[in-house]
Amino acid sequence: MSLEVISVSSKKELIEFIKFPMRLYRENQYYVPPIINFELSTLLEEKNPAFEHCEASYWIIKRQDEIVGRIAGILHQEEFKQTQKARFGWVDFIDDHQVSELLFETVIAWALKKKAKYIHGPLGFTDLDFEGMLISGFDQMATQATIYNFPYYTEHLEKLDFEKSVDWVEIRSSVPDELPKKLSRTAALVESRFGISPKRFRSAKEILKYADGAFDVLNRAYQHLYGYYPLTKKQIDYYIKQYFEFVRKEYISIIVNSSDEVVALAISFPSLSKAFQKSNGSLFPFGFLHILKAFRSNDHLDMFLIGVDPAYQKLGANVLIFNELIKAYQKNGVKYVSTGPMLEENRSVLNLWNEFGDQLDPVDIRRRCFQKNISE
Repeated sequence: MSLEVISVSSKKELIEFIKFPMRLYRENQYYVPPIINFELSTLLEEKNPAFEHCEASYWIIKRQDEIVGRIAGILHQEEFKQTQKARFGWVDFIDDHQVSELLFETVIAWALKKKAKYIHGPLGFTDLDFEGMLISGFDQMATQATIYNFPYYTEHLEKLDFEKSVDWVEIRSSVPDELPKKLSRTAALVESRFGISPKRFRSAKEILKYADGAFDVLNRAYQHLYGYYPLTKKQIDYYIKQYFEFVRKEYISIIVNSSDEVVALAISFPSLSKAFQKSNGSLFPFGFLHILKAFRSNDHLDMFLIGVDPAYQKLGANVLIFNELIKAYQKNGVKYVSTGPMLEENRSVLNLWNEFGDQLDPVDIRRRCFQKNISE
């Protein structure tokens, strides 16, 4: 049966593009569907400020009017200027090598027209989008901010001569019943010696005052990480509206210096994975209720963002972050924490989790960015 490649050109087609994996994974207990409106906000040029320095194209493949695959091509102008790389993302396909081959032929042809010499992914427009193809941990529930995919994806990419570029790892951990004495003693020492301290907020609204400073820290902390490019002011405003207006103040840790400037932060959210599954991609009529319930009462949190200004990474700011968060988790009955993807060589972040010690779950959750030289 013949395959048809369709370049997505209408909102209706874009919604089909977004919904395809929901059908592909409808029997899978570990897949977490995105909220359709959130995906539209990311993929539509008029909504996402990343399009000021990015361009993108999306394709679906149909067989007898049924979608069997999808893929996005993204060109980040600064990345292309520095590395001559294009990106692929939002890639899903049935277990059929003809389908995967045609998907990548399509996105590679597009990238070559843009004069790219390499293509890598899965990546989004920014480091805060979905990234990394799952290569282990297929029996673990995805977070609301990570990709889930079938094991056969990796085999398909390797057959198409894609190779490892980088890996990300994720951590799962129980919350300790008691605050480690060494942690609290070290935190007190750090405060007195280096003049940095945690902010304590009376309301979530107070946090907004520090939101710009928090993203400035992330830009500095992440600047040398794979695929990261500093967020612009418009992008920061976009993410502040998307995330900071909905945080629970007890689950955010912001560390400041004596000038009240942000030097470190960690943001965790109640896990919405099960709520997203019940919502099946839609906020209405009942999806919003599932999400609100999970947001208000939940013993499982997702660590969404964590970063320390490079100037403070050796001064113990990480100790203050975890001292505050563990106390907040214990006070609010949190039992379990999941992280997002962290680069395997990013020891400055991975070492932060040493404070959880024996509470760490030995699961192996790993995802990969693949790369291919397309100029040969």
